[in-house]
Amino acid sequence: MKEVKIIVDGKEIKAYEGEMIASALTAAGIKVFRYTSKYKEPRGVFCAIGRCTDCVMIVNGTPNVRTCVTPVEKDMVIQTQEGLGQWNVGGPTV
Repeated sequence: MKEVKIIVDGKEIKAYEGEMIASALTAAGIKVFRYTSKYKEPRGVFCAIGRCTDCVMIVNGTPNVRTCVTPVEKDMVIQTQEGLGQWNVGGPTV
């Protein structure tokens, strides 16, 4: 596997191209992937097979990406998701 860099909440971490995002984050010591809408409780990997939504994050601007079944690509930008996440239509907000 080829080693690549990804950006997670503004911090560069090493990962392997093709491994699942959740695996790369767990290897880097990152356990919280999102916070729930109502009570702001932390969530991370639960089922690890793409059935639940505990591991969803914002990946390259797209919210609700299941990180346990999404492979790492070079230079991905990943963000911890707050609540349901928001689509950033039309580019960055000013």
